[in-house]
Parts: sequence; structure tokens; C-alpha cells
Amino acid sequence: MRIGVLTGGGDCPGLNAVIRAVTKSLLRQCGVEIIGIEDGFAGLMQGRWRRLDWQAVSGILFNGGTILGTSNRADPLASEADTAAALGHARSLGLDALVVIGGDGTMAIAHGMTQRGLRCVGVPKTIDNDIAACERSFGFDTAVATVTEALERVQTTGQSHSRVMIVETMGRYAGWIALEAGIAGAADVILLPEFDYDPERVLAVCREREQRQRYTVICIGEGAKPIGGELTIERRVDTRGGADPIRLGGVAHRLRDWLEPRLSSEVRATVLGHVQRGGSPTPFDRVLATQFGNHAAQLVQQGLFDHMVTLRDGRMGAVPIAEVAGQNRRITADEPLLATARQIGICLGH
Repeated sequence: MRIGVLTGGGDCPGLNAVIRAVTKSLLRQCGVEIIGIEDGFAGLMQGRWRRLDWQAVSGILFNGGTILGTSNRADPLASEADTAAALGHARSLGLDALVVIGGDGTMAIAHGMTQRGLRCVGVPKTIDNDIAACERSFGFDTAVATVTEALERVQTTGQSHSRVMIVETMGRYAGWIALEAGIAGAADVILLPEFDYDPERVLAVCREREQRQRYTVICIGEGAKPIGGELTIERRVDTRGGADPIRLGGVAHRLRDWLEPRLSSEVRATVLGHVQRGGSPTPFDRVLATQFGNHAAQLVQQGLFDHMVTLRDGRMGAVPIAEVAGQNRRITADEPLLATARQIGICLGH
């Protein structure tokens, strides 16, 4: 057998751990040949690849990013010509199956390629932790650790200068990073995309803390918006594939501009951006990514294609890709962490 591996969508800590685990598991258990597709589906359409052997994946567990490269704009389903190119290169390589590591958009492409004859196994990947039917995705723990450290650092500046410090996180339409990092980083206010916030409520907390603590730390997800307001869009980009053309960003600056004229304190905004995606994965993410990669290898051996590896109730499993493609897992009102935040006095903006 010849099995291909590719990484799609944005980069994420732990991708190399998955590549390593898929390769080593299949080499050791089946003796199959592993083909690494370069730069995601762009490489499949253009015929760019490399062989992955034991030595090629040794020593990459600790490394951030992906040794294969990735693309969040290439979609072989965008046109008949692109589909034909991708399937043609898959046939010329003699691929029996393709392990696809990516988020909901990548899973949608994997499902479409399976329907067109290229058998795929999916591995969920996102720092946003928002893939449907999967309770934890690798890369999320690393992102939370990065944001938590940032919150700790801006707190000392806030204390020293009696400022309101706003930290903006990634997550798009899901607030998992902001919620967990906000709790871990002792934020006084956490604002999430799932629940529109009342600016007056945030203002009241800042004013009260001006008199008592002299500083306030606010953690806000990039998709958060005030009641009756609109998303803060940094820019729109032209994409050929399934990537969302909307780039969110700047919500921290927007909130700062509204708060500062109404407070005695200075208000400073920090947008963490891509530092949340980079760097070496935490030990938790290395272990989780290794489990995902190994389980993907098991699905290949079992012939369970058009399925994605998943984590449910702390156990590895699989779910049909069609059930998760294009879907998002967002925070709901009954999320226990919300109750925890409220009960320890964190303002959630409403």
C-alpha cells in the first residue's frame, strides 16, 4: 500500500507530531510506503511530494508548524480542472488512501474527494477547539498557554500604571481560547463570540475596579461583538477554496476606543495574532496529536475511510466526516466553565 499524508488549513502546534505518529505507526505495523504531500491540497493538485520514512520524521515531535507545509486557500473541488489534477496526481502516485489533517473546511474537502474516488481519513486540527464531535483538538492547549502567559504579563503593566489592559485572542466564531485562557490568566472580564456583550456592563466593572484595584484585565475573542453591533472585520481576502474570506481582528481596539473616553484610566489593547499558532506544542498537545496520528493509522488499516478521528469522553474514536464537515462546536449557555467564571466573579459582559 501507498498512503499519502497532508496538512491543510492554518498551521498549528502538534501537526508534526501527527505526521510522525501516522508514519511510524503505518511503517511499523504494515510496512506501507508513506508519501508526504507538500503544502496541503495545493501540492496534491501540483504533484509536489516527498517520501516519509523513519528518519524523515525522527526529531520533529517538538517542532511547531508542519514539515510538509500547508495551504488554506487551495481547494481541489473549486473546479473540474482542479479536481482532475488532484485525482490524476493521486493515481500517478499510486495512493491507496490519504490521511488529511485539518479543520472543518479541510474535512469538507476530504469528504468531497472521497466521494470522487480518493479514500480519505481525517484528523481534526485547530487551535480554536471548535471542530464538531470532538471535545479537544491538539494545538488548543498550546494556544491557551500562550494567551495565559500574555494575560499574566499585561497584568503587571496594568497594576503598575493603573490601566485597563485588553488582550484579543483568536478563535473566530468560537470563544474556547478566550474562555479557558481568561480563567487561567485571571482576567476580570471575558467577552466571547457566542454571547453579545453589553458595553455598559464592561464599563461599570472597569469603573468599579478603578476605585478598588486600580486596574482591569479584559480577555476578548476576535469574534465578540456588542449587543446590536457587528463583527469587527480586519479585511477580506480573495480565496479560491473553502477558506472563509473574512479575516476577523481589531475588536480589542474597537473596545478600547469606546471605553477610554469614559474612564479615568488609560486603556491599552494587545492583539496576540499568530503568536498563538506558533512555537513548540505543549506536552499535552504532543501526546494528543500522537494519539490522533496513531488512531488515524488504525483507521487506514481497518479500511474505515471517509471517517475522522475524534475524542469523546476521553477516548479515541471515529465519526463520519460528513457529520463534521463545515460544522463548528461553539460554547453553549450550559457550558460548565461559564458557571465557574460567573461564580468566581468574572464579568462575561452581560
